[in-house]
Amino acid sequence: MSKPRKALVLFLLTCLSTFLVGFYGGPVFPHWDYIRLLSDPNFADPRFGGLWPHFLNGLAYSTCIVAILGAHEMGHYLQSRRYGVPASLPYFIPLPISPFGTMGAVIVQQGGVADRKSLFDIAISGPLAGLVLALPLTYWGIRLSRVDVAPAAYDGPVFGNPLLLDWMYRAVRGRIPDGYDLFMHPILFAGWVGIFITGLNLIPIGQLDGGHILYCLIGRPAHFVARGLFFLAAGVVAYSYFFGDNSFMSWWLMLLLIWMFGTRHPPTANDRVPLGPVRIVLGWLTLMFVVIGLTPTPIAEFKPKPRPQIERNVDPPGRV
Repeated sequence: MSKPRKALVLFLLTCLSTFLVGFYGGPVFPHWDYIRLLSDPNFADPRFGGLWPHFLNGLAYSTCIVAILGAHEMGHYLQSRRYGVPASLPYFIPLPISPFGTMGAVIVQQGGVADRKSLFDIAISGPLAGLVLALPLTYWGIRLSRVDVAPAAYDGPVFGNPLLLDWMYRAVRGRIPDGYDLFMHPILFAGWVGIFITGLNLIPIGQLDGGHILYCLIGRPAHFVARGLFFLAAGVVAYSYFFGDNSFMSWWLMLLLIWMFGTRHPPTANDRVPLGPVRIVLGWLTLMFVVIGLTPTPIAEFKPKPRPQIERNVDPPGRV
C-alpha cells in the first residue's frame, strides 16, 4: 500500500471509529468534577426520533475531533515542508475501543535534518494550530450544552476536568448549582479531547512536542528535566497503585510508551542556531499550557452528588 493511500485509509478508519464513539455515547455528559463520554439525547430534533439523534451525535463528535487532530498534524507537516525537512503525511490512529475513538495522529520526520530553529517551529506549530480549532469548538460546545440534575448513579468512564475548561465554563455559563451537572454536547467533548491531547503532547519529554520545544530552548539539560519528570510520574503512579486510590493508574500506558521511545532528545542538525527572543518567550508560554490543559486524573472514580430539592414545574437552571 502506498503511503498516501495508507494515510487515507487510516484517516477514514479514524473517522469511523470516532463516529462510533459519538454514536454509542449514551444519555448524559456531566461537567463539573467529572467529564464523561456520553452524549446529550436532546441534541437532535426529537421529532425525528430513532437513530437520528445518535447519528448526529456521532457526526458532530467525529467531525470536530478529526478536525482538531488534523489541524495539529498539518501544522507540523506544513512547517516541515517549509523548511525542507522530509516528513510523511499525517497518519491518524483509529481505536474504536477507547473512550476517545482514536489515539491521535502522527507524522514521521527524517531525523538529523532540522536545525534548532526549524525544529522549534515544526514542534510548536502543531499544538498552536490544534488549539486554534479546539478553543472555539470548546466555547461553542459549552454554549450548546445544558445543566440538569446530576445522575444518582453511573457506570461508564469518568474524566477529570482541566483548569482551562473550568475557567471557560465559569466565564460562559457561571457556577453550576449544587446537585446539578453539565450535560455535555458532543462538540464540547471533542474540545475536551483536543485540549487534553494538546496538553499531553506538550509534556517536555523525549519525542513529544514539548520535548522538542524544551530541547530547542535549553539544549542538553532538557535530558535531565525529562528523566526527572518521568521518574516522578512513575513514582506517583506506583504510589497510587500500592497506597492510594488508583486515581493516577490511567497514566501507566503513557509511561510505558515513553519508556519504549526513550526520554532523551537527539541533537538537531545545528544546535547553535539562535532562536531569538520572540521564539523563546513563545516556547515557554506554550510549555506552560500543560498546567491548565492537562488534568492529572484524566480517568477518575464516579462520586454521586447530593440530589437537590426540585419544585414542580420549575426548569433546572442553565437550560439553553
